[in-house]
Amino acid sequence: MRVILLLLITWVVVAPDTLTTALAAQANRVTVSYVLPKNSAHQPIYEQLKEVRFLERLQQFLSPFRLPRPLLVKVEGCGGDANAWYEDNVITICYEYIEGLRKTMPANTTLAGVTPDDAVMGPLLDTCFHEFGHALFEMLRVPVFGREEDAADQVSAYITLELHKDEARRIVGGTAYAYKTEAEAATAPPQMAKFADVHGTPAQRLYNELCLAYGADKEQFGYIVDKGYLPKERAEDCADEYQQVSYAYKKLIEPHVDRHRAKKVFDKSWLRPSG
Repeated sequence: MRVILLLLITWVVVAPDTLTTALAAQANRVTVSYVLPKNSAHQPIYEQLKEVRFLERLQQFLSPFRLPRPLLVKVEGCGGDANAWYEDNVITICYEYIEGLRKTMPANTTLAGVTPDDAVMGPLLDTCFHEFGHALFEMLRVPVFGREEDAADQVSAYITLELHKDEARRIVGGTAYAYKTEAEAATAPPQMAKFADVHGTPAQRLYNELCLAYGADKEQFGYIVDKGYLPKERAEDCADEYQQVSYAYKKLIEPHVDRHRAKKVFDKSWLRPSG
C-alpha cells in the first residue's frame, strides 16, 4: 500500500508538467524572418537569401521536430559581429557571418571537390543545425554529458548525415573547408587562453566533423582517409564515435520527431545542383 501511495504522489507531482509538455509539443512550430540590414554592404546577401527562399526552406526542413513552443529563426545585422546564436526561443544568424563565408570561399572548385557555393551553404547550414541543437537541448530539456557546444556540433553532423548521400557529402565538404580556412588563417600558434573557449578549436571541429562522416559511411566518405584529410589513427575509432552520437540522438531527440513528416523532408533535395 505504501508503494502504491508513493507512486500516486509521484504521478500527481511530476506527471502534470510532463503531460503538459507532451501535449504542447507539436511539429511545424518554426517561424522565420529576414531583418532588413542596416549595413548597405549586406543588402546583396539579404536579397540573395530571399531569392532562394533560404529561411523558408530551413523552416520546412525543421518542421518535423515537435517543439513545446514556437522557435524563430532570423537573419539580421549584428553590429559587426560575425556570429550566430540561440537565446530565448530565437536563433540569430548574422549577415556578418555569411559575409565572412563569402569572402573566404574558393574562386573555383577545390581539389577536394568543394564548390564555391558549397563553401558558403555547407557551413551556413551546419551553423543553423548547430544552433537548432542548442534550441533542442533547452526546449526539450535534453541532458548533455560534456560540453554543450560539442554536443551541438554532433547534432548538426548527425542531421546532415541523414540527408541524401550527395548532399551530405557537399555539406560536410563545405563545413570542413570553412574550419580548415579558419584554422589556417592564424599566423601564429594559438595562445593558451584560446583553449578556454567553449567551442573547440577550428582544427578540432574539422576533425570531429570528418570523423563522424567517415564513421557513418566509410564507402561514401572513404576518400577522407585515403587522401589524408583524416589521420588513420583517428579513423579507427570513428565508427564507434558515430554510433555513440546516433544512439544519443535516437534516444533523446528522435522521440520528439514526427517520423512521417521527417521522411518526406529528408527525402527531398535541399541544395542547388552542383557544377
